[in-house]
Amino acid sequence: MRCVIARYPFDFTKVGVLDSMKGVKPELITGESVTIGRRRYPVKQVGEILTRQDRRDFSAGEVTRAMARLGFTCHEHPQAVPAPAPVLSPLQTASALLGSPEPQEV
Repeated sequence: MRCVIARYPFDFTKVGVLDSMKGVKPELITGESVTIGRRRYPVKQVGEILTRQDRRDFSAGEVTRAMARLGFTCHEHPQAVPAPAPVLSPLQTASALLGSPEPQEV
C-alpha cells in the first residue's frame, strides 16, 4: 500500500511492517498506539522505525491512518487510570456520617 508520511511516499505491506517490528521492544505508551503482532507500540515509535525519519517530522495521525489501512488495530489513548477518591478530613467524615451539611472552614 502506498501512503505519504511527512511529504514522502512509502510503500508498506502488512508482512513488511511485521518484519520491521520483529524484536523491537515497545516503549511506554502515553498517547495513540497500534497493535502489531502481540505487542502494542506507540505510533511515533512505529513511524520512526518504518520511515527512518525523526519523530518530529510526522504526525501520529499519519502513521495511524497508514496502519489502520493495512489492517492493524489502532488505539486512541492508553487505558485511563481512575482518579483517586478525595480524602476527607475527620471533621468532614463525621459530618457526612451525621447527615449534616459540610462544615464551613474557618
